Amino acid sequence: MSNVPTAVKNIIIINVLIMIMTSLNETFMVEKFALFYPTSPFFHWWQPFTHMFMHGGFWHLFFNMYTLFIFGSVLERVWGPKKFLVFYFVTGIGAAAIHTGVEWMEMQTWITQAAEGSQSALVSIHQLKMTPTVGASGAIYGVLMGYAMLYPDSVLTLIFPPVSMKAKWFVLIFAGIELLTGVTGTGGGIAHFAHLGGLIFGFLLIYFWKKRGTLYSRYN
Repeated sequence: MSNVPTAVKNIIIINVLIMIMTSLNETFMVEKFALFYPTSPFFHWWQPFTHMFMHGGFWHLFFNMYTLFIFGSVLERVWGPKKFLVFYFVTGIGAAAIHTGVEWMEMQTWITQAAEGSQSALVSIHQLKMTPTVGASGAIYGVLMGYAMLYPDSVLTLIFPPVSMKAKWFVLIFAGIELLTGVTGTGGGIAHFAHLGGLIFGFLLIYFWKKRGTLYSRYN
């Protein structure tokens, strides 16, 4: 990994180490470092940060880290490690904020229904509080947005289906899919609004840097 930029390399290494630690004591790692709803008995203030290093299995980890390696390396070479890390963590924590905000709206609906005597609403409230969210996917979607905004006309080729398209269309299609699946509730077990949150915060941060004329500057 000698040709991998410093920040990307270290993020990958930490994620692999955390996966190994999780395999040794999954209950402890999930309860302490996955992201839980703020009123859950398992919630800790550091989870919006630490959940980005937790993954639900090998393939979840592999695809996130592979995407980080491909696209994150390009961004780090442009911005340098410090600015890239700012972008990565802002988009990842922003994704967690959007995800939790959507959960909060769902919770308000269920609380109202529970007050009216709905038993299914009580079950939904309990399940939401007990369900952890893991993965770097929010930050990874932010990285995809960053790449698409810096190189909108570069051509990407999907593995499956084997289709080539410009990066800007690739990200727009992914955003549409995440919005559709999130609103309709399809694709259960996937934090679609966290993915959207990563895209949104990636767009906003790059827009902010562009407006200030600092998009291509580096942090010392």
